[in-house]
Amino acid sequence: MALERSDVEKIAHLARLGLNEADIPRTTETLNNILGLIDAMQAVDTDGIDPMAHPLDATQRLRADSVTEENRRDAYQAIAPAVENGLYLVPKVIE
Repeated sequence: MALERSDVEKIAHLARLGLNEADIPRTTETLNNILGLIDAMQAVDTDGIDPMAHPLDATQRLRADSVTEENRRDAYQAIAPAVENGLYLVPKVIE
């Protein structure tokens, strides 16, 4: 599918792009190259090929899920202005 000048002008209008007269031929050629690449990619036979989630098929190394810090909630709440039932009390900001 090749685009013509009128197609590019219509696309530019719909996308609200301001193209100069000098830019239209270059834009037409660029869009035609992109569409040509898409056509070439769609022409490739992919029967029998499993889709991949990642091109490198890599796995992520994860660290062990272990607790590394102690619970300091009581120490933090001891210096808080207002606490009730283990929760911080704050002024109402939305009415």
